[in-house]
Amino acid sequence: MSAAGFACTFISAASSSLTRPCFLTSSRILSFFSFSLLSPPLPPHRCFNRSRRLFAMAGDSKAKTADPKAKNGLTNKKDENFGEWYSEVVVNSEMIEYYDISGCYILRPWTMAIWEAMQEFFDAEIKKMKIKNCYFPLFVSPGVLEKEKDHIEGFAPEVAWVTKSGQSDLEVPIAIRPTSETVMYPYYSKWIRGHRDLPLRLNQWCNVVRWEFSNPTPFIRSREFLWQEGHTAFATQEEADAEVLDILELYRRIYEEFLAVPVVKGKKSEMEKFAGGYYTTSVEAFIPNTGRGVQGATSHCLGQNFAKMFEITYENEKGEKAMVWQNSWAYSTRTIGVMVMTHGDDKGLVLPPKVAAVQVIVVPVPFKDADTQGIFDACASTVKILSEAGIRAECDLRDNYSPGWKYSHWEMKGVPLRLEIGPKDLANSQTRAVRRDDSAKKDIPMADLVDQVKELLDAIQQNLFDVAKEKRDACVKEVRTWDEFVEALAQKKLILAPWCDEEEVEKDVKARTKGEIGAAKTLCSPFDQPALEEGTLCFASGKPAKKWTYWGRSY
Repeated sequence: MSAAGFACTFISAASSSLTRPCFLTSSRILSFFSFSLLSPPLPPHRCFNRSRRLFAMAGDSKAKTADPKAKNGLTNKKDENFGEWYSEVVVNSEMIEYYDISGCYILRPWTMAIWEAMQEFFDAEIKKMKIKNCYFPLFVSPGVLEKEKDHIEGFAPEVAWVTKSGQSDLEVPIAIRPTSETVMYPYYSKWIRGHRDLPLRLNQWCNVVRWEFSNPTPFIRSREFLWQEGHTAFATQEEADAEVLDILELYRRIYEEFLAVPVVKGKKSEMEKFAGGYYTTSVEAFIPNTGRGVQGATSHCLGQNFAKMFEITYENEKGEKAMVWQNSWAYSTRTIGVMVMTHGDDKGLVLPPKVAAVQVIVVPVPFKDADTQGIFDACASTVKILSEAGIRAECDLRDNYSPGWKYSHWEMKGVPLRLEIGPKDLANSQTRAVRRDDSAKKDIPMADLVDQVKELLDAIQQNLFDVAKEKRDACVKEVRTWDEFVEALAQKKLILAPWCDEEEVEKDVKARTKGEIGAAKTLCSPFDQPALEEGTLCFASGKPAKKWTYWGRSY
């Protein structure tokens, strides 16, 4: 293959929004994807040296780098300018770096540690369920992608296509997966022959590309992101239904037990369900500062729709030909963005201990005449004791920064607990503990170090969830009329309303609330349904209500 590699053209109704490409010509690079061949190649050094200017050319209006004037702090307040605050936090805390293609981001080690913590938990849990990992290719042939009409129509505006190899047009364009149903299911048809081949339960950890054009936001709306996607096939609907809920419960646990973010479990409307699916369940988060919901993760029952299209049949125990029941389910790096938005403050990132790469940072606080080496040795010893107890701890022994600078630095990075050791602490065989979540301070005897640190980390994890849930619950507004709905929407509430469950009414609500900050939509109908009194009417249509449903604006 030539050094130019591949050129990749994005095909969609919004093709006029194509960004200026940046080509790498180094002979060491075998292939490189770019979107639209609009200009001659740039040398590698010019390409990356000019990356900041290219961000603006790419249209990523929120692209930020750490502001040197801000030093260790933020220039924006969470309650005053949420979007700019968020952009600052994810860069200054060293979670991401902006890339020179709009909507694509470099995930730095601080982020990957969070992703790996969730991955370790989820991977272990699905293996208990006899779900096995696999990997399917990134590329999709047009014939396969277009085989399921309803499914591909839902993704068509987001699909990126490879159309060139070097300067030569490909005979047949190749799509880059936006999701993998159409990639995997032709092979499910090949592998499943009889009832003994069921259930077939596979999962893959991979990246996908969805070329979204509006308001790219790190983690929340990106053109390439990491996720896991599970794809399973069963003999019966009962088995499929049970798995949908089992997986959804794992997603709830990721959010609530690991990320300390409260979510609502529920079912999506017909209008909002997965394209081509039978029904969709989800966990929904809510960001009080913006008044927007976030679809946190989804677990879909695909029914037999894809089985019909891809001829996934088997011979049952009676010797009869039958179609399988299928599920697909996924969560992505969007989870991390929800966590940042939920817990972050005006000092920066706030990490729940369960997912923090560093749970405890130990900072020496030497004075002029103090035993500096003794303090440094005590810090190193503290880290050793904590590490041996399974606590992720590090010490900051850099001598070119003051203790105050280090405090701000690690607060920006969101480390849950800071331990300070100065001359007084050394003399008294203790350490000063400072919590990131509420700034509370406590002196801990070294003799009781491990137990008290573990207690503090548990308390921080629980407090983050409790505070987030209290804020979320304070935003929930129950309404029964259209006027109440409009008022609550203007107040950025998470709205719970009685609904007739009709698609035309849902479309009408969306049309009537469309504005500069986005239309209202159904988020989910919660499984935990409040009592629906006889005679309750739909808030929007006046028809008999069938269920309570959460509504709001969303990301």
